[in-house]
Amino acid sequence: MNVPQILIKKACVLGACFLLMLLMSCKTERQYVKVTETTILEEVYKKQLQMAIINLDSLLVVKSLKNKQFFYQKARTSFKQLEPVLAFTDKSNYKSLNAPNILKVEEEDATDIKINAPFGFQVIEELLYDEEVNEKQINQAVNKTKNRLGLIESNAKLNLKKYHVLWLLRDAIVRVAVTGITGFDSPVLEQSLQESNIIYTAIEKILDTYKGHFINPELLEAWQTEIQQTKTSLQGNFNTFDRYHFIKNHTHKQLKLLVKTQKDWQVTFPFELAFKNDMTSLFSSNTFNVDFFSDYIDKSNFKKEKIALGEQLFNDKQLSINKDMSCATCHHKEKAFTDGLKTFPKQTRNTPTVTYAALQQSFFYDGRAGSLEGQVAAVVKNKNEFHSDLETMKNAVKNDSAYVNSFNKIYKGKINSNTVRHAIATYIRSLNKFNSKFDNNINNKENTITKSEINGFNLFTGKAKCATCHFAPVFNGTVPPNFTETEFELLGVPNDTLNNSVVSNDLGRYNLFKTANRKHFFKTSTVRNIAKTAPYMHNGVFETLAQVIDFYNKGGGNGLGFNLRHQTLPVDELNLTEKEIKELVAFMETLTDE
Repeated sequence: MNVPQILIKKACVLGACFLLMLLMSCKTERQYVKVTETTILEEVYKKQLQMAIINLDSLLVVKSLKNKQFFYQKARTSFKQLEPVLAFTDKSNYKSLNAPNILKVEEEDATDIKINAPFGFQVIEELLYDEEVNEKQINQAVNKTKNRLGLIESNAKLNLKKYHVLWLLRDAIVRVAVTGITGFDSPVLEQSLQESNIIYTAIEKILDTYKGHFINPELLEAWQTEIQQTKTSLQGNFNTFDRYHFIKNHTHKQLKLLVKTQKDWQVTFPFELAFKNDMTSLFSSNTFNVDFFSDYIDKSNFKKEKIALGEQLFNDKQLSINKDMSCATCHHKEKAFTDGLKTFPKQTRNTPTVTYAALQQSFFYDGRAGSLEGQVAAVVKNKNEFHSDLETMKNAVKNDSAYVNSFNKIYKGKINSNTVRHAIATYIRSLNKFNSKFDNNINNKENTITKSEINGFNLFTGKAKCATCHFAPVFNGTVPPNFTETEFELLGVPNDTLNNSVVSNDLGRYNLFKTANRKHFFKTSTVRNIAKTAPYMHNGVFETLAQVIDFYNKGGGNGLGFNLRHQTLPVDELNLTEKEIKELVAFMETLTDE
């Protein structure tokens, strides 16, 4: 047999083997990758991250400022498209990427203080639209933002159950209402309405991705109709937008649709976050899960009895060393639990209300306590207040037979500093009534609110920028929708109102850790019940709400010429008219509980 024939024969054998292998492979079952809703959501999420990165890259390459601003807005649009997913699944990175252009200070204790320069979209926006453009600073902020987005994209892996999706949607809806339309994260361009529209497009797409879970097709149609109407309403001028009716007619309707969706999808939640899982209004006694803000989850069957016991202890002077002071000595119920004084004798700060105090993460003006129980302990030990100690307070309770009977029933006989403080804290946690004129009107329980009062709310959440620090629905500094952080601000409050020439000598938060960047920083308090809590600010310097608004209208301390480097309040004047100031006061007076 010659060589060609041998080669032909070998080729035939090899061909036959290959054909056999091919036939065998055809019989092998194909492997399919199951495409789930989460898989689809993840792919869209990654593409949006990539688009944001591409546009930031383009921003770095182009030379003209106009083109840089163009690509910034393109990147910002991509960021807003992915916001609902990012904000829910990666809260820390979302917060960094959307942080205000303010130095970030984290104080765990005196040996663990972190000071970080901000970056992200708000920082880039301010730099790009500043009167004096600094290209080096722009490039640094863009590169840091781009790198962080790249890190998120490379690690993006979504694992969402149905209840996660419902929480995600709720957060997105609430975020639009309480920070989106207020201008919280669009301080220069004030594109809040346009960006909120982008969020609703993202919500619409998420619902469409999960449309197969709807048992009732009419519910999905209701969502689709509502979102289209919401997007249509998000038009017009930032300063004249009617936020009151947007929340009343759209936000609350969507929260109701969410509860219906929960039932339709047959979802069972494993636990509750800050909001109750069945909440249908931002301004209701059923809005918040108060246990979220507590170190102790109270599953007691004696809640009413515990509140009554706490109220009794709150008013009992026997708990102080000289039997002459109770919590109620400074916190008068008829004054919304304040005392009407500039400062209480031997105290250096104004007495704050304890109404809605439960719905925050920091206590006292300087945030030195992390819980209501911790606040009670500090009052007991303060030489200018109870001037006692926890052991002595506990013994005072133990020596009262009526208290012993109550503790036997409610706390199974345990009388110690923890149970005594918890009873007082439980009473304070019951003081979130949400039954003011404003609450009742926005919840359709009555129709008594005036046009002037509605205008005041729209100013508060719009042109006057009050709601960018005093966040609805509590109108304090605890940031929604996660409510895990209570903010501190440097406003530059004056020492007196005679000439407004000197900043208050109280260094506030600085006194805790001696961090120089935190001098004169104070916690943002609630404005609920503010009509009853005069005088105002940490030192009681302003006697009327009109004076407070005038201070903000001028740009705070720096507007008065104090030259405070780290002031967090924008120095620009608000240019509020006398009519607008009166409307703001009118709105705030509707926040008084019945």
